[in-house]
Amino acid sequence: MPIASSFPPIEIPGADIWSFLFEPLLEYPESKAIFVDPYASRSYTRAQVKAAAADFGRGLKAIYGWRKGDVLALFTPNCIDTPVVTWGCHWAGGVVSPANPTYTAEELAFQLKDCGAKALVTQWPVSKAARQAAQQAGIDDDRIILIGDGRDPDGRFKHFTSIRNTSGAVRYRRTKLDAAKDLAFLVYSSGTTGLPKGVMLTHRNLVANLCQLRVAEVGDKLSWKGGLGGDGDKILGFLPFFHIYGLNVLIHLPLLVGLTVVVMPKFDIEGFCELVQRYKITYTYVAPPVVLLLSKHPAVEKYDLSSLRMLNSGAAPLTRELTFAAYDRTKVPIKQAYGLSETSPSTHVQPWDDWDKTTGCAGRLIPNETAKLMSTEEQEVASGEAGEIWIKGPNIFVGYWNNPEGTAAALTPDGYFKTGDIGYVDAEGNFYVTDRVKELIKYKGFQVAPAELEGLLVSHPNVADAAVVGVFSEDRATELPRAYVVPSPGGARDEGAARGLTDWLAARVADSKKLRGGLVFVDEIPKSASGKILRRVLRERARDESRTAGRARL
Repeated sequence: MPIASSFPPIEIPGADIWSFLFEPLLEYPESKAIFVDPYASRSYTRAQVKAAAADFGRGLKAIYGWRKGDVLALFTPNCIDTPVVTWGCHWAGGVVSPANPTYTAEELAFQLKDCGAKALVTQWPVSKAARQAAQQAGIDDDRIILIGDGRDPDGRFKHFTSIRNTSGAVRYRRTKLDAAKDLAFLVYSSGTTGLPKGVMLTHRNLVANLCQLRVAEVGDKLSWKGGLGGDGDKILGFLPFFHIYGLNVLIHLPLLVGLTVVVMPKFDIEGFCELVQRYKITYTYVAPPVVLLLSKHPAVEKYDLSSLRMLNSGAAPLTRELTFAAYDRTKVPIKQAYGLSETSPSTHVQPWDDWDKTTGCAGRLIPNETAKLMSTEEQEVASGEAGEIWIKGPNIFVGYWNNPEGTAAALTPDGYFKTGDIGYVDAEGNFYVTDRVKELIKYKGFQVAPAELEGLLVSHPNVADAAVVGVFSEDRATELPRAYVVPSPGGARDEGAARGLTDWLAARVADSKKLRGGLVFVDEIPKSASGKILRRVLRERARDESRTAGRARL
């Protein structure tokens, strides 16, 4: 029996993103700053974003002959100009395809070729890799566009402020779009298994998710007015804008409801704490690695974080142990949410008032959604049992770009998306996500969830970070859990320290979950930009270690 949202159904308008965000009269003043650059003392109000975006959209049509469906790729760290070029592309009827700014030229070239990008937006500090990739993809220099404060001293690349309809000979109109059919974004999966896949998100997908979040996430908890200083809630925007998580909650949602976003190009814990203190940030979206730093990093003690009313963690499971470790130190409550690129992204939100009652919970279904929990045989599991989470709603993507086989494998004929995540739901409708289907470790028939063991390990005072993967043992003909651990500063890395941690964990878990694959000390845990552990990298390392005699493990 499908599980329905506890929220009453809401109406999803048939508007495209531009119409939805810019045509209605909104509650907050047009003069309110929405996007703030704390380093360059620049900002955008809603009115300024709208005007600059429309100018850029006209420029795309005038200079490049932009047509409906043309793809504009973005290769840039977070920047307050990103919303302008994003919505300017939508004004011109285009599709935006953001890329990870840490990509190599070859990785970026793959995306540019795959999505068929007509132009590339970047920033001067990463323009070398951008140009190399553009050349490989057949994009000329005059279609490389800069945003941010840097300019090309040689004049090869235009700045977005010069992409304008300067002649005035033709009056360009905003392209009409079919919100249900026309794509707004082509975002790419992390590629942790195989090549990245292009996720096709329509205008309706994004608009639906904004409507859902306005009810389930914003509600009466976040406001454009009141609070500290009387100027409403402020968000620190460091999650990458190229990722669907940051794209929706840090660009679209704040403009819709009038929240101020202070934009960080890249996260660092010292800068995070300093900006929270300076701007009196009240609410921030984070990922578990940030929560881990808040629980352990010495820089946290130097700053006043008391303005923070709540943190919202997503992108990966957050354990109860880590939640309370950070709360005990900072007194900032932390709730969770859940979503994926294919769901635009949010599907579950934990209520503010439940953060300490259902700790570790990914939240409840947002409006207009249903879910199923399915066995490996694709049968619904019994109530209270764990299974793969399938989700259906207006925010579910329409398929993978040029990949009908992948689309058919991910979407059922009746519209459910197979998330690949394992979880269960309690009697009150709270979902708990335990791990990925492909990341579960199978020890002699028992399923071992890496996230559970990682949560316990990082709660140890001598552990700064940890990841767990399965390593296959030919002698035992089964997978064995192995931990990779970053010790706390000054912590021991010898065999005795490894054995002590292994024994400590063994006393807290079932027999099947013991670290029979060993414990290895490392300098860092490989993670994606959104904070997900790159287990593929660790599994490859484990295979290399198994081929090396005398490897340092128990």
